Amino acid sequence: MTHILAIDQGTTSSRAIVFDAKLNPVASAQKEFPQHFPASGWVEHDALDLWVSVAGVARAAVEKAGLHAADIAAIGITNQRETTLLWERKTGQPLHRAIVWQDRRTAALCDRLKAEGHEPMISARTGLLLDPYFSGTKLKWLLDNVDGARARAQAGELAFGTVDSWLIWNLTGGKRHVTEATNAARTLLYNIAENRWDDEICALLGIPMALLPEVRDCAGDFGMTRADLFGREIPILGVAGDQQAATVGQACFAPGMMKSTYGTGCFALLNTGADMVPSSNRLLTTIAYRLDGRTTYALEGSIFIAGAVVQWLRDGLKIIRDAAETQPLAEAADPSQDLLLVPAFTGLGAPYWRPECRGAIFGLTRNSGPAEFARAALESVGFQTRDLLEAMRADWPAAAEGVLRVDGGMVASDWTMQFLADILGAPVDRPRVTETTALGAGYLAGLAAGLCPDPDSFAQDWALERRFLPEMAQERRQDRYARWQKAVQATIAVAAP
Repeated sequence: MTHILAIDQGTTSSRAIVFDAKLNPVASAQKEFPQHFPASGWVEHDALDLWVSVAGVARAAVEKAGLHAADIAAIGITNQRETTLLWERKTGQPLHRAIVWQDRRTAALCDRLKAEGHEPMISARTGLLLDPYFSGTKLKWLLDNVDGARARAQAGELAFGTVDSWLIWNLTGGKRHVTEATNAARTLLYNIAENRWDDEICALLGIPMALLPEVRDCAGDFGMTRADLFGREIPILGVAGDQQAATVGQACFAPGMMKSTYGTGCFALLNTGADMVPSSNRLLTTIAYRLDGRTTYALEGSIFIAGAVVQWLRDGLKIIRDAAETQPLAEAADPSQDLLLVPAFTGLGAPYWRPECRGAIFGLTRNSGPAEFARAALESVGFQTRDLLEAMRADWPAAAEGVLRVDGGMVASDWTMQFLADILGAPVDRPRVTETTALGAGYLAGLAAGLCPDPDSFAQDWALERRFLPEMAQERRQDRYARWQKAVQATIAVAAP
């Protein structure tokens, strides 16, 4: 048993990658699935689409690698976080579509809880803010709006889970209802200082404790897969939410190290070690990982729209057919135009947390065309990242001179990464293996299986592919960022009641 199967269940697709014992990728498979938008600001997934796509790509990746189940030592899982599912324990059938992390339907509930003065207590215990982003208010919405759900939950007939729990339940044939610390930390229901579900917050939201899964370390025993899935049972030994898995995959094990992942959204994490650092700048305090019962914390900034802005160019505006077309378009844009796109399609994330905002474009002229839109879209990701790093540096000054490690689909664009370094005024490191989310899940599983080395040894093997250094003049950098800040404030002003 010399290989590891990493499952990466994302917002728009499910992927599986087979790694060898040295964590080199051997084969992969990927499948997109439909997105559902039943109302403005609402985003849903069919829960069965998540499971069926994962089962399919997992088997396909093993087959493409020319391997059999007997060659797979362990499975690691990483997943889109905060997405909320509710299902029947007896049948495993979901009661409703999954409510996706991007969904904003509980904004009014969050506003009411803030007005009642609950946010300081919730933030102190969970490290999170009262925002529709997190699972707790989504779960309350399901219990309040699905016929009979609350009574059945109180009777112990239902199970709640984030995507990891849903996948483990299905992989094990309903034998394990578990999660791990990083996913639990994103629910708004988990006390990250005491590492336990918080009964007072659950009572506030009317959530029966019987719904909640058991919380485990990131590397350990999560159960055995059903034998019929792969031809034999395979142990599930590593699980982490996607951004924390990327933090592990980037080997950000030392306090002060930072990474930013560019997928559907963008998520920057700053390792703060054993210190649970409260944010004064509306960042999130969260769990980076938990190994051998020891918790490592992080500051996190979350951007809702990163790679999704490229999907919007393709599917909404239809000015590109493939994401790869954005770089040549951006390079061809008229330098005399300075379009600014604030991609608040589902609200603004950190450090603003304004769910009512919607997207806006500033600086349009009659000559603005696809090239200028493409450049503005790619630049919006750099501007939003700077927002996050400015807040991190204010909260934890030790991060002031840090290098940013990057990963995710968007980092393949040299143009985008150069603009990121320019607008940050800091080095940006792109690793040799950019699929660090799956790599992190694979490493956690391999660590528990005894195939992979300890974190310090793993960090020594991290390999740089290219470092991007700032080239933009400081005056130009500050001017462009100041204009971005004005555009954000104008977008907030338009959305204000």
